Amino acid sequence: MTLLKIARMGHPALRGRAGAVDDPGSPEIHALVADMMETLEDIGGAGLAAPQVHVPLRVVLFRVPAERIAEEPGAEPMDWTVLVNPVVAPLGEETELGWEGCLSVPGLRGVVPRHTRVRYGGVTPDGEEITREASGFHARVIQHECDHLDGVLFPMRMTDLSLLSFTDELHHGLADEVAARRDTAGSIP
Repeated sequence: MTLLKIARMGHPALRGRAGAVDDPGSPEIHALVADMMETLEDIGGAGLAAPQVHVPLRVVLFRVPAERIAEEPGAEPMDWTVLVNPVVAPLGEETELGWEGCLSVPGLRGVVPRHTRVRYGGVTPDGEEITREASGFHARVIQHECDHLDGVLFPMRMTDLSLLSFTDELHHGLADEVAARRDTAGSIP
């Protein structure tokens, strides 16, 4: 297995629509997934899409770590999920603002609106068809990773760029300000 180089915002690999995978069970897809998994475990992220590693194919992998859902009642951690040719659809119109970061946008975090509930599906490299419903962080991570398949990075989804910050500057109170605004207004204007 090989650690893969992550494309950063501005690289052409991140700007286009990724192509469908004709044979999800091919040896090439299995090798790509193994390399993506090793890369993600080395970095410690929650998800990765093939375009982020310079491969223009519709492949994502993600997990729902316990520490990311600690404050979500009833949410369960989920080990790695690999989806080939995934599809995501919102379940209702409700959205929620939340902080996001991205391996392709290193050092920055921003407040992004996402659908609170989604249904997603795809096939695994082993041929298993998956259809699930998700909410909370689980819904956020699948939407984030699938955005990469269409050339969309989280800053492009932001509705208020004043809420984009370098991660190491968040200790200056922006995260607290966002939380307070959400608590008093129910959303962030």
